[in-house]
Amino acid sequence: MKSTRSSLTGRIALFIDGNYFYNVSNYYKFEHARRKRLSIQGLLSFVRANVAERLNLEPNSCQMVEAHYFRGRYSAYSAEEASKLKDDRVFDDVLTKAGVVQHYTLLDESGHVAHEKGIDVWLALETYDMAVHDRFDVLCLVAGDGDYVPLIRKLNGLGLRVVLLAWDLTYPVSDDSNQRRPRDVRASAQLIDVCTDPISMNNLIEDRTKRDSPLINGLFY
Repeated sequence: MKSTRSSLTGRIALFIDGNYFYNVSNYYKFEHARRKRLSIQGLLSFVRANVAERLNLEPNSCQMVEAHYFRGRYSAYSAEEASKLKDDRVFDDVLTKAGVVQHYTLLDESGHVAHEKGIDVWLALETYDMAVHDRFDVLCLVAGDGDYVPLIRKLNGLGLRVVLLAWDLTYPVSDDSNQRRPRDVRASAQLIDVCTDPISMNNLIEDRTKRDSPLINGLFY
């Protein structure tokens, strides 16, 4: 196996940290003037076009060969109690129709607040395994956690290009006592620094010169 790659083609792998994606999507649905959610299909189209431009390739030369979505979620019983079971299934259908492979772990519900355990490790292991087996040339990562920094450094060592779709947002959410508190959705500065191609998505979306861009508007439904 070669340790580096002298040239890149347009095989793209998209890996999505589902919790990060969900929080960004909530911002655009409930707090932004668009009042729309992020579109998975629109995201795929944006990534292909963006990578083609960066590699100076024809759009058809860039293909999404891997697309994966990772998230912790409630058990079926808990989701049904919270009236979220149908929403989960509807989004599963959206991912399936777009050809995105789903990876779920159960949330740890033992404490006062349910939280994810190990989903970032799973994403990193799957990504690195595909990288060393030469399954893609460009990784597009939708995530913000600094825990992904060691993964990106490994991919840099393999000579791969890493496009990071990053948002820097703060918006109010209601807690269990119905108090509005600020939620920060950000990408780690360290993560941004190690990626070869970080994109500030919130700035790109707000860019007035791209107001009529089909790719930008297509990010929402």
